[in-house]
Amino acid sequence: MSKRKIMSMFMALLFIAALMAGCTGNSTNSLKEPSPSDEGTSPNPNAAGSYPDYSQGFPERVTMEIPVYERAFEGWNVTDNYYTRWIQKEFGDKYNIEVKFTPIARTNEVTTYQQLLAAGKAPDIIFHYDMPQALAYYGEGVMQELDWKEIEHYAPTYWGNMSETIQQYGVVDGKNTFFFGKRPDLNNYGNFVNIIRKDWVEKVGMKVEDLTSLEKYNEMLMKWKEAGIGVAGAGLTRNVFNYSYGFRDWPTDPKVHALYADLSVADFTTSATEGWLRNLSYQYHNGLIDKEFYLRDDDNKLKAEFVAGNTGTYGLYITNNTDVFEATLKNNPGAEFAVIPPGTGVPEGNMPQGRADWTFGLIMGINHASTAEERAAVWMYLDWMSQPENLMFLQNGVEGENYTLDSDGLPVKDPDFKGESVLSQNNNKDYWALITEAPTFETPDLTLKANKNNWTPAGYEQIVEDMIKYRQEIKPYQIQDPLFTVVLEKVNEYKADLNNLFQELYLDIVLAPEDQFDAKYEAAKQKFLDAGYQEILDEKQKAIDAGQFR
Repeated sequence: MSKRKIMSMFMALLFIAALMAGCTGNSTNSLKEPSPSDEGTSPNPNAAGSYPDYSQGFPERVTMEIPVYERAFEGWNVTDNYYTRWIQKEFGDKYNIEVKFTPIARTNEVTTYQQLLAAGKAPDIIFHYDMPQALAYYGEGVMQELDWKEIEHYAPTYWGNMSETIQQYGVVDGKNTFFFGKRPDLNNYGNFVNIIRKDWVEKVGMKVEDLTSLEKYNEMLMKWKEAGIGVAGAGLTRNVFNYSYGFRDWPTDPKVHALYADLSVADFTTSATEGWLRNLSYQYHNGLIDKEFYLRDDDNKLKAEFVAGNTGTYGLYITNNTDVFEATLKNNPGAEFAVIPPGTGVPEGNMPQGRADWTFGLIMGINHASTAEERAAVWMYLDWMSQPENLMFLQNGVEGENYTLDSDGLPVKDPDFKGESVLSQNNNKDYWALITEAPTFETPDLTLKANKNNWTPAGYEQIVEDMIKYRQEIKPYQIQDPLFTVVLEKVNEYKADLNNLFQELYLDIVLAPEDQFDAKYEAAKQKFLDAGYQEILDEKQKAIDAGQFR
């Protein structure tokens, strides 16, 4: 059976499974750490099947390779640091497992994985945050079928936490394929924020709260230009296509949303994209944004422009050890910062729409080349990390050094701590994200308080408060991507080529003289359609007409 036919069967089976689930309810030993919990290492006696007992360790050394995002944090080695050595000492050595970490470039992860897979060097876990790409990996035959009972046997705690999600979303073409990290309600617990130079805004006689629309934002940028202050930050758009939400109609027509909303393929022919392109062209030709935005193709380049004082806006995942404020102040004494109101990217009359996340975090599969022992080691690792003591240590570090406990028993990190056990700039998330997207505690209020502790750099409490406030304001306008109940074969066939073509076409339109916009955009739309987008739209429309989406 061809891969396309296999994939064609998948979504219908996934949908049925979802409905059924809905009806059923450099080495050092100078480590200072708590006694890690061993609770999750014993097999579950209730799990069916006969599985080897590795609770006392593997008889022969097993090498387990775990992926970890490489974000190019300054001074941070993702494969060899205090915490990777701690994991080896407390988990790996105990069970005769050599734990290796494989760096995955966050801004180019699919290409990184493809190169590793082609070379036979991919880690034991293959992951991605978005289902379409996870399914693409499956369709390439690089994931092996799983045994749910095996997971339950070797990882009873992890299975107890995630079994419902795994069984609801993890079946592909009738095969157990995916397992997941947990995603709490990130409308409450997410920490991505867009910041602006508040001092620049006020220097031109405006206030941050005046930035209620795209028109007001562009007015302010023009004043920045006239005053010779600087420009807005901007980067290359590629790979992830959620750029047009602020230009889309509201309320949303579910069928129109289903036709055009796709994280992996740009809605290039829509009026929303036209609006986005016209605004970008206007900003570029009027000198309102970074003139070399097309060269800013990763976060470090965008951050460098902001820190240098060349640009006045920047988006980041904020944590209490974020260095962007301190670094900017070194170059620009007197700089002040604020959160950009969500309306700045929305034309007057529109709503601040955005893409809502799925109810799960990382989507994971086991490498088709992994052995049974390596697979078992992965389950044991997930279960070990699922123990509260171990997760607490990975998320917070050493009590009394990295953090202290407040009156509620919540960790409060020392933002000035620079010792051996210093956390990464995102609080080690790229290690514990296999388990959860955010730390959680007994109640939502305690969880929010704890996360605010994790997010808030000293002196920037208002940044986090405003981030949370704005997130609640826009929550009604966040929409999940449609889930088709049939496989969209044309999306899988054309998305890579269309991604490359999008970059070529949109830059040609934006960088060309403004009086050429209409002609260039019309020609580009046809080229995009002819390159496969029309086939994608036809396939989607057929499924929509048949009611094969939700």
